[in-house]
Amino acid sequence: MSLIPSFFGNRRSNVFDPLSLDVWDPFRDFTSSALTTASPETSAFVNTRIDWKETPEAHVFKADVPGLKKEEVKVEVEDDRVLQISGERNVEKEDKNDTWHRVERSSGKFMRRFRLPENAKMDQIKAAMENGVLTVTVPKMQVKKPDVKAIDISG
Repeated sequence: MSLIPSFFGNRRSNVFDPLSLDVWDPFRDFTSSALTTASPETSAFVNTRIDWKETPEAHVFKADVPGLKKEEVKVEVEDDRVLQISGERNVEKEDKNDTWHRVERSSGKFMRRFRLPENAKMDQIKAAMENGVLTVTVPKMQVKKPDVKAIDISG
């Protein structure tokens, strides 16, 4: 039960437990509704986990795609600076003599989209895959520092 009324939806907090405090995230719904795609054909991997970090040199995306080969994953960039990572895991072939006790691994398509910032070098994007982790590196343009010239003061 919440001891603090929620003004931002159904998030609940407990003032007596600092670890339960639910901090309002203004970007929580932004990425899931505006830049990701969720349709029936992409529902199997709609929660494909992707980390996005920014270093001084680049934006780095890391996606968990276990069990997929690099041929089954696609990295594309649209004209309006949108990075799209998609792929598909096919269903394992069934043999009529097999008896399935549990099926937990999902199959199907996934697609995630991210709008890249203005400082992204769109023509130098690189992707690599190792041990089920796709790494997409988007180099950043270096911001040129303005030349400063000292002016002597006369008088």
